Amino acid sequence: MHIFGYLFMPLFFTLDNVYNLYKIDPLKTIDGMVILDQSNRPNREYVDHRHQFDGLLLSFLLKGTMKTRIHFLEYEIKTGDIVVILPQLMIDVQSASADAEMVTIGLSLDFIASFPYLREFIMNDEIRWQPVIRLQEEEHILQQELLILLQKAYHKKPSTKKKELLQHLLFALINLISEAYSTHIERKELSKNRTHEIIDDFYILISKYAIEQRSVKFYADKLHLTPQYLSTLLKKTTGKSVLQWIDHILLMHAKTLLKSSNISIKELSNQLHFVDSSLFCRYFKRHTGTSPKSFRNAS
Repeated sequence: MHIFGYLFMPLFFTLDNVYNLYKIDPLKTIDGMVILDQSNRPNREYVDHRHQFDGLLLSFLLKGTMKTRIHFLEYEIKTGDIVVILPQLMIDVQSASADAEMVTIGLSLDFIASFPYLREFIMNDEIRWQPVIRLQEEEHILQQELLILLQKAYHKKPSTKKKELLQHLLFALINLISEAYSTHIERKELSKNRTHEIIDDFYILISKYAIEQRSVKFYADKLHLTPQYLSTLLKKTTGKSVLQWIDHILLMHAKTLLKSSNISIKELSNQLHFVDSSLFCRYFKRHTGTSPKSFRNAS
């Protein structure tokens, strides 16, 4: 079965769901990362499922073809294509050929938050609206070699340097993909309707203003909509309300600062525009189940 679709998978799913679904031995897992090789799977297991992953998905189609909707738009995925699915985007697989085979890398939001480079990568607007990309022949060969190395490293016996090795290989692979986007000149004209345009504009706004502006009215005014209409539209099409999306962006910033800097909780609270650190700590724990200090100190 593919991570894109599974009969009993919830609409929003996390790495823990994946570990349970595939019965992965906890002793063999790497915090925040999973690599799945879906070969020789019945193609019916790919389709008729609509959900969102609470993290980043990188899928590499090794063989066959697939048709899927990602972020409301339809794509035909061919052998050699890379599918980059940013956090919280809707995935809806329509069909897959009988010989479809994929390798999928899943990264949790906490893992992403530990590395500012990854956080910048998932905030890329071009990737959100062009999630399917193909590397040039030379880079494609490198991609295949890195993917094989990643799989071997992931399945090797636990060691003190295993996690570090995987991170270096992963960053090399993501750098290849990121470079492909930065040098990609030909852009397809996407036929987005008004709903898509609103959602796209909203994502751009919260990426820019979520730290400072947390009221529904602010974003509705910017989009020339009523707060009720914007809230209803987002909830219906993305599964999250305006405030839930704001929390999502804000928590990503908070987790990144906690993991990638040594600034005090008080200073961090100020940067995120909380009136005091105690309010921020209560907010963080309410949404994550742990305190900022515990999150920072966790391995």
